[in-house]
Amino acid sequence: MKILYAVQATGNGHISRAMELYPYLKEYGTVDMFLSGANCSLEMELPIKFRSKGLSLHYTCNGGMDFLQMLKNFQPLRLRQEIRDLPVEDYDLIINDFEYITAAACAKKKIPSVNYGHQASFFSSLTPRPEKKNSTGEWILKNYAKASRYVGLHFHPYDDFIFTPVIKKEILEAEPTDKKHITVYLPSWCEPQLKKVFREFTDYKFQIFSWQTKEPVTDRNMTFLPVDKKLFNKSLIHCTGIITGGGFETPAEALHLGKKIISIPIRGQYEQQCNAAALQQLGCLCLKAIDDNFSDHFYEWINNPSTPKKDYSQSIPNSLNHLFSGKTQLVQELALSTEYDLLT
Repeated sequence: MKILYAVQATGNGHISRAMELYPYLKEYGTVDMFLSGANCSLEMELPIKFRSKGLSLHYTCNGGMDFLQMLKNFQPLRLRQEIRDLPVEDYDLIINDFEYITAAACAKKKIPSVNYGHQASFFSSLTPRPEKKNSTGEWILKNYAKASRYVGLHFHPYDDFIFTPVIKKEILEAEPTDKKHITVYLPSWCEPQLKKVFREFTDYKFQIFSWQTKEPVTDRNMTFLPVDKKLFNKSLIHCTGIITGGGFETPAEALHLGKKIISIPIRGQYEQQCNAAALQQLGCLCLKAIDDNFSDHFYEWINNPSTPKKDYSQSIPNSLNHLFSGKTQLVQELALSTEYDLLT
């Protein structure tokens, strides 16, 4: 088989998942990767055949989305050309991890594809949402990367096409301990703002991962570290708990390790609000923002029992078995490609 695996690089989570899945996908055939976006800071050892700036996300320094910067970087003519030129017709199977250009190219050329990843889980009404749904956010989740089939990943298998998260091998094989530090990963915050928040908790040590940091630097009770896979894995495995955004992969790894979690979704990012709703059901502390009451929330959290541990060890084989078998075997459906009308 010739497999095209399209991955959104608007964060490190999608790339981390791709690196874990790639060895398994190679067993089914030749794999070419399409990477879209410019927010990933991880080093990659993947066969990137196609690369695009795509639709990248930009953040403020205090926990929100920078929509003005995103609008400035929007280039519709370039996107139209990339949609036209992407040779999706050359592949037997197209796996799309919430990537717009590939979805649009498949729709234009009537090529079936499978949306495999976290965002695919939101095609089920059983997947948790916040109390107040956002109609624009719902539309984006369901229309940004439409496909012929969906295989979702979430903290819990809420529906029959939803499976548990893909966890890194290093996390699956780890023996977690508590070395009395708190891991912090809040990519929509900048170092000066993070220092102001965490320097007041003088009795606690924080390992803070920041895209602005190039070398480890210690400042009082805080150690700032570059976003690095090995450093982050080590910090998470041996932390007391983690304070992070409302993403998917990092909280999933923390749940597997049985670590305490504070989730603070990025303002303006609806998917993260949905993730926070799911994490809250699992017993995690979820905050709308870091505000004047943050210290009260922090002390209550640090003195409470840990989040229940989740076993995600069978996530990869279960989800890939579903992807490559039964009705989701898209290779058998190529002759039916004219039936699909994906993007209108």
